[in-house]
Amino acid sequence: MTTAIGRGLLGRCPACGKSHLFNSFLRVVSECSNCGAPLGLVRADDVPPYITILITGHIIVPLLFMVDRMGEPPIWLMSAIFLPLTLLLTIGLLQPIKGGVVGIMMNLNMLKSDPAAT
Repeated sequence: MTTAIGRGLLGRCPACGKSHLFNSFLRVVSECSNCGAPLGLVRADDVPPYITILITGHIIVPLLFMVDRMGEPPIWLMSAIFLPLTLLLTIGLLQPIKGGVVGIMMNLNMLKSDPAAT
């Protein structure tokens, strides 16, 4: 399972690790071009944004309190520091976390039913 998660975090196919997992920022390819794994059938839905917000909040909020306690800088300075930091951290974590979630779901065989088969 850790192999599939690691491959997903790196943006590679969780099954083979050789081809790309995404064809745009968050759009998962329909199937792996190397091994044919049905990556498009994995529905991560709301899990990646939830985990991203959870991690970002646990990093930003303690930093915010520490900086405030150290010298009580003005609100404009705190905003100038922490708003871009929050945005960069959120955008930077979202794709790797989605890849890791896809890796977990592929490993646990949590695929939606193929609508073409019905």
